[in-house]
Amino acid sequence: MPSWFEGPLAAFDTETTGVDVEHDRIVSAALVVQSRAGASPAVTRWLVNPGVPVPEGATAIHGLTDVHLQRFGRWPAPVMEEVARALAEQAAAGVPLVVMNAPFDLTLLDRELRRHRAASLAAYLGTAPLCVLDPWVLDKHLDRYRKGRRTLSDLCAEYAVELTGAHDAAADATAAMAVARAIGQRFAVRLERLSVAELHARQAVWHAAQARGLQAWFARNGSDEQCDPAWPVRAELPSAA
Repeated sequence: MPSWFEGPLAAFDTETTGVDVEHDRIVSAALVVQSRAGASPAVTRWLVNPGVPVPEGATAIHGLTDVHLQRFGRWPAPVMEEVARALAEQAAAGVPLVVMNAPFDLTLLDRELRRHRAASLAAYLGTAPLCVLDPWVLDKHLDRYRKGRRTLSDLCAEYAVELTGAHDAAADATAAMAVARAIGQRFAVRLERLSVAELHARQAVWHAAQARGLQAWFARNGSDEQCDPAWPVRAELPSAA
């Protein structure tokens, strides 16, 4: 039986109005599904009119303007329904989901579902929860002493993965999937005996430890920035709107 990094994988990514998972909105999303390493992927894209202005800083990153989204984007409610059902379909089929910095994209999706569908991501997943592979968490744990940043573009350079059209949801999802496969190959001795469910559980522990370490670093440097240890979806804040 092939290892997880050789078999079927899906990958998910979003582009957004900002970086606040409680209040910012999704403007585009993509799901990339690959039946095995090296196979041609199937790509599903969504473009969303978020119903709120897109800040210039966000447009400068992903290139999606208010005018473009108002003309070509769809209303959020049906899109979030489709996205959640697409992810649930992959989970039900037992396909692992690659999400770079999963607590960002998956929490944003959860909040959009609560906002527009009055339901959580977990409610759509039902009895088949996601098994997530997060290249950021995996790389930071498995190669923890390597210097330098660990953005998607940095990981692509480290693992010799081509990233064309960065900050396009489909391009980023495709690259994240390739990075996950490359991490699996590089660290096969440490990973190949783990099931995806076991690896999912371990990533939750690894991410919490990484968050605690980063929180301590912030404290030592006089910053009050907070690091949420929850992975792959952050708990809902009681005051979130």
